[in-house]
Amino acid sequence: MAGVMESESEQSFQTVNSWRKKKEQKQFRKLFIGGLSSETTEESLRNYYKQWGTLTSCKIIRDPASKRSRGFGFVTFLSMAEVDAAMATRPHSIDEKTIAPKRAIPREESGQQGAFLTVKKLFVGGIEDTEEHHLRDYFEKYGKIDAIEIITDRESGRKRGFAFVTFDDHDPVDKIVLQKNHTINGHYAEVRKAFSRPKRQQVQSSRSGRGGKAGLGDSPGDDGNVGPGSGQRSSFGGRSDGLRSGQWTWSWL
Repeated sequence: MAGVMESESEQSFQTVNSWRKKKEQKQFRKLFIGGLSSETTEESLRNYYKQWGTLTSCKIIRDPASKRSRGFGFVTFLSMAEVDAAMATRPHSIDEKTIAPKRAIPREESGQQGAFLTVKKLFVGGIEDTEEHHLRDYFEKYGKIDAIEIITDRESGRKRGFAFVTFDDHDPVDKIVLQKNHTINGHYAEVRKAFSRPKRQQVQSSRSGRGGKAGLGDSPGDDGNVGPGSGQRSSFGGRSDGLRSGQWTWSWL
């Protein structure tokens, strides 16, 4: 009897794990498309993005009552490589209007603080004894790096176990944060967006102005949302998300 229960438990675990992997793979293949013209249709959106690969889905989000476009939509490619190719050839323009493509955010993460803001600076935590060349070797595969800053204690000069990596574009940061799992120099690294003070104020302003909820949302069943979300606080290594270094604030989303 115990053996049967253990077998059923293992099968259930494998099923859940397979579902999670499938969902993650779909999320990595999905783009949020903002700034769409009211004239853009799903057909014209599909025709534009199919130049980078095969689309498995294409959807423009519409108002339930009027059926008018809400100015954004989603396209899902067959592979992550096709998403990378599309993002590498920005800017994009449809129906004589420049649009704003971005990697889609999972629905369960849409309420996290600053999830929808685009930044070029990445916070990397949990990297004790890691040197600059370790970070450069790992992250340069995602995009061009402008700067790397490993934070040290002012008094002792010892590394504090976290750093900042600045790219020349926001898309590498979005992709890195979306993928989550990163091992650098033998350490499991926590990655989050790093916000400048103006960006931090933008997050707080959006939260207070919208009651902490997203102003625009994905339709039921989709995996990504748009609009500022509510804040969530957490900590790493005993440090709260309120730590600041100059103008920059690093926060756990």
